[in-house]
Amino acid sequence: MEAILALEDGRVFRGRSLGMVGLTTGEVVFNTGMTGYQEIITDPSYRGQIVTLTVPHVGNTGINDDDPESSRPQASGLVVRDGSRYSSSWRSLVDLDHFLRTHHIVGIEELDTRALTRHLRSAGVLRGCLASNGCSVEQALAAARQAPALEDQDLVSQVTCSEVQRWTQGRGPLSGKGAAPRGQGRRIAVLDCGIKRNILRLLVDRGFDVTVFPAGTPADAILASEPEGLFLSNGPGDPAVCTALVETIGRLIGTVPVFGICLGHQLACRALGARTFKLKFGHRGTNHPVRDERSGRVAITSQNHGYAVDPDSLPAELEITHRSLYDGTVEGVAHREVPLMTVQFHPEAAPGPHDAWDLFEDFVDLVEQRRPLGDLSRRRTA
Repeated sequence: MEAILALEDGRVFRGRSLGMVGLTTGEVVFNTGMTGYQEIITDPSYRGQIVTLTVPHVGNTGINDDDPESSRPQASGLVVRDGSRYSSSWRSLVDLDHFLRTHHIVGIEELDTRALTRHLRSAGVLRGCLASNGCSVEQALAAARQAPALEDQDLVSQVTCSEVQRWTQGRGPLSGKGAAPRGQGRRIAVLDCGIKRNILRLLVDRGFDVTVFPAGTPADAILASEPEGLFLSNGPGDPAVCTALVETIGRLIGTVPVFGICLGHQLACRALGARTFKLKFGHRGTNHPVRDERSGRVAITSQNHGYAVDPDSLPAELEITHRSLYDGTVEGVAHREVPLMTVQFHPEAAPGPHDAWDLFEDFVDLVEQRRPLGDLSRRRTA
């Protein structure tokens, strides 16, 4: 069936239906990664967004049970140039089209994703309507313009876990031989704002005893579990919306060592008085270079964010530890007085390179020594 993608600024793209026949709205974004479509679709950070994949062929390796980053697709819709109905991987269980239909996700293929990406780079991310149900262009444009903006939605509450749970699964047989666990069973609390499974797997692989808490859990309830460390997860939406989370995190900083990733990084910075702002079209892909300002080491990172921390608003106690080599935005901070480290990018990858896995080792050090990162005796160098 014919499908259309209508943007709030009046631009319309045409293609053919992929996945469920229907209509969906969301913020239209693009991801430049060459692989990892299953991880991208199931990443809770994409809640409320229609994801455009710039790689031309999508679906070639099908869908398997090893790669999902959550229990179901989280993106509101999917845009691809060429959607393959044939899978050529021994791990594949179903094809992409079947997966999207099963989970009621509307998609579109045979669309000029290069033209769409160039438009979003110029105009910035836009609300859009993806429709394959036969509605008119006028109806799709109206739906796009009436769709709620990302900053008007509490998306974290839609993706966080519903109850406290322990996580015990490591990376499994596909992980290869890795370093021996160093966490020595130390208890850490994970504040789930929409966490990716590979983060939890890597925390377990480092030897931590991991307990996951819903995002709405009060600080006192988290501290009652007597954690030796706190992890702040990635997640969707505008950090400025998460006022209760910011208050909770503000109460927890300084009581236990803290490591935050992506939204967790933004929330920790806001809890300490910094501001965040929306990027024009965000950072989404698997080849983003980030420089460690302390060592000069450059890592190629996986990223997925539409907001960033304003460097001019950072309090004096926060040191910028990482910067993007694309646009100079803040990619990581550390506290000068208490054990806290955060990064904007995704060191767990999934998909993406493993250049930044050593940050999980730094978190082990932070928990074990309970001192600011700058005071630790072991520091990574280039």
